[in-house]
Amino acid sequence: MSVRELVVLGTASQVPTRHRNHNGYLLRWDGEGILFDPGEGTQRQMSRAGVSAHDITRICVTHFHGDHCLGLPGVIQRINLDAVPHPVTAHYPASGRHFFERLRYATAYRESVALREEPIAGDGVIARVPAFTLSATRLSHPVESFGYRLREPDSRRMLPGRLAERGIAGPDVGRLQREGRLGAVTLEEVSEERPGQVAAFVMDTRLCDGVRELAAGCDLLVIEATFLDEDVALAEEHGHLTAGQAGAVAAEGGARHLVLTHFSRRYRDLEPFARQARAAGFTGELTVAEDLARVPVPPRRRSGDGG
Repeated sequence: MSVRELVVLGTASQVPTRHRNHNGYLLRWDGEGILFDPGEGTQRQMSRAGVSAHDITRICVTHFHGDHCLGLPGVIQRINLDAVPHPVTAHYPASGRHFFERLRYATAYRESVALREEPIAGDGVIARVPAFTLSATRLSHPVESFGYRLREPDSRRMLPGRLAERGIAGPDVGRLQREGRLGAVTLEEVSEERPGQVAAFVMDTRLCDGVRELAAGCDLLVIEATFLDEDVALAEEHGHLTAGQAGAVAAEGGARHLVLTHFSRRYRDLEPFARQARAAGFTGELTVAEDLARVPVPPRRRSGDGG
């Protein structure tokens, strides 16, 4: 059975705390497992969360600050130690290629798995497979940083009642789907649009156009909220978002499920993050991420749904 969920491996920014590990997020999307920003300790968090190295098909790094990439050596070596049977693709800002190479070969080990490096030089589509398109968008941070957006292609859902009314069954259903018409019956008459699902991952950035582009129309929006609104000056200075800014972006973009994460160690109580995101106008499903949490991608929108 296909699974679409976010596994939160860590939620701390800059340094881990007693209760929050460095960043780390695995997005399970049917047969793919996309590991975002593996910070220090990710390999152990994977074990605690029941995530196997075999689950990883892609690694996406937003930028090369340590809390987003210091787990790479352990993860890469674990992929090889466990002899993962499929190639793994790594996406990261091209300007940080030298950092990736240093992390990839931080110590001696035996390479047994094909790790394909696909550095990102600018905005646009970086991977296209039948199940989804993965794109990257530049953000605003002291070092080059990109956000990621996964979009499933739109499709059509067959309507059994309408098929039965027109006497279409068995192999003829597949033929109609392939060819778009069966005799006088068109595909549109016996099916409805099935909008593709969208997930976006927005880490270290100030408020900018790229944040809004990534967030628009998301079913699942995973976004940094390093600071509370009263510390907005610090957020701007260091290239981060506040909880209220993240909530406003999610509301404006029509996100269905908002996941706040990447919290500064200055805050022990995370309840105000949810309150400020709500105060900014977000009314959808809201999760203040905790280490080892699992967040399902919302059920599909039906044809005619808003957003």
